[in-house]
Amino acid sequence: MAAASERVGVVGLGRMGANIARRLNDVGYKVAAVYDIRPDVTKEIAAELSAEACSTLSRITELSDTIITVVTDDAAMRQIFATSGDSLLNGCKGRLFVNCATITPSVHVEVEKLAEERGASSLEACMASSIPQAREGTLYLMCGGRKEAFERAKPMLEKMSSSLMYVGKSGQAARVKALVNMVMNINTAGLAEGLGLGEALALDLERLREVFSQTGAGSRVLVTDGEDMQNRAHDCYFSAAHAAKDSGIAVAIAKEVGLELPLAEATQQQYDRMVTSGLGELDKSGIAELTFKSRRARERTPA
Repeated sequence: MAAASERVGVVGLGRMGANIARRLNDVGYKVAAVYDIRPDVTKEIAAELSAEACSTLSRITELSDTIITVVTDDAAMRQIFATSGDSLLNGCKGRLFVNCATITPSVHVEVEKLAEERGASSLEACMASSIPQAREGTLYLMCGGRKEAFERAKPMLEKMSSSLMYVGKSGQAARVKALVNMVMNINTAGLAEGLGLGEALALDLERLREVFSQTGAGSRVLVTDGEDMQNRAHDCYFSAAHAAKDSGIAVAIAKEVGLELPLAEATQQQYDRMVTSGLGELDKSGIAELTFKSRRARERTPA
């Protein structure tokens, strides 16, 4: 189906979902319907894109050929794909669901089964990028599900991404994404500890970051988060709350296969501490607030 005639619905209009909708609108897709649990946000994005601000999930399905979902967690995913009451599954025959949230792999499998029982298709399209990439159409996307669902979604996904990978059956892309975020979060926590110790030793942190960049301490996280940690610039691109959730997913997967991951577990505990300290909506770089001796968040954190 050509972009000009394909109707797209977007469920979940947070930082990523709203910018995916804007991107698709920019490249010629008809964003026909949008939905968020916040009615004011739904109306705002609908007005911007000349879409219908839907008050029910069923209406999204009615108005759309392809529905992109970007929700927060397993519970939210199960709610929008409920088997009774208002649900995206109502009247969904022939529809394609493209699910972009980072959730437990088994939930993607559940959703695929529920969709197929009703004559629809489901694809997981896990994102390993952030807000600017969603807006610019340069996401790194890892997809899992039936190959025919991937091929159907591919033209649209290519407009959303600069790198697109088909990983395999449903659940596989979510496993890969969980490992990506697990390693990223470990690197972020490690960098925060290194810079925090550097500050405690009265080292020049700019010089320390330069040394890190030229040695084995260098990482992608150093580039994206190092200066922000030093300057306490924690504008949110990927929240600490999401980091806690995603590390938890990886730890749970490890337990399923009988593997201990002490670094991942310790990192999850740090991000959980941020959430319980009221810092969950800071960017993941805000973990430095727990490791710099001079910062109040460290003092507020429960022992």
